[in-house]
Amino acid sequence: QVQLAESGGGSVQTGGSLQLSCAVSLGYSYNSYHMGWFRKAPGKEREGVAAVYTADNSPWYADSAKGRFTIAYDNAKRTLYLNMFRLKPEDTAMYYCAAGLPARVLDPHEYNYWGQGTQVTVSS
Repeated sequence: QVQLAESGGGSVQTGGSLQLSCAVSLGYSYNSYHMGWFRKAPGKEREGVAAVYTADNSPWYADSAKGRFTIAYDNAKRTLYLNMFRLKPEDTAMYYCAAGLPARVLDPHEYNYWGQGTQVTVSS
């Protein structure tokens, strides 16, 4: 059984920082797979923020995240991280981590397993 559990969300002011974590428990053994962070703001569709290939930590970023967010996977801890800097009000959303074997790494429809989400709120 696959379980993903996010933590680290909260409320910050514009320009602040947050670190999101996602603890991964897989009911099967995979040597490598993709993990991603996605977000959904009210009235908007879920969108990809960043993704990583667990075998070598190769990252992908949405344009909105480039230069401000960093994604990393710690294989020893089975934990995915998203470090977010210089946060903006438009980053306010529910953030989800996901795991899978996607063809398009920032497309949420390509991921099979999802966490419950953690809320990030950025005030101006």
